[in-house]
Amino acid sequence: MSSSPADLVRQFHLAFGLDAPATPTEVSPRLAAHRGELLAEEAAEVAEVSVSGPLDRLAHELADVVYVAYGTALVHGIDLDAVIAEIHRSNMTKLGPDGSVARRADGKVLKGEHYRAPDVSAVLERQGWIPDGGVSCHAPAHSP
Repeated sequence: MSSSPADLVRQFHLAFGLDAPATPTEVSPRLAAHRGELLAEEAAEVAEVSVSGPLDRLAHELADVVYVAYGTALVHGIDLDAVIAEIHRSNMTKLGPDGSVARRADGKVLKGEHYRAPDVSAVLERQGWIPDGGVSCHAPAHSP
């Protein structure tokens, strides 16, 4: 069995009878709100422990964020690995042709003139998503 986050979370969903559609799918407002609450809860735990430590708890909370994010993508039928690859492709265009990096005062990498935005819609369309209609609505029970 693969140890990729996508595969592990899919295994969890299948084992517990949770939704895992094969193509990008709209979900019920109730499920969407629930997923948002789960993500916010995990992100708040990361923010708290990143200041107060310890490192092992930070690692745990970061992994929880990733797990819940992959679960949220899964209930929407999104191949998150493909979306992350597209975000990475875009982020790498922030690097200037000469290797230069523009940074904000706090160290955040900025978009330069060679930056190319990600095309997440195209990634989802390759996964079977039909924008602005043509999608089904699943309303499964709670999903971690």
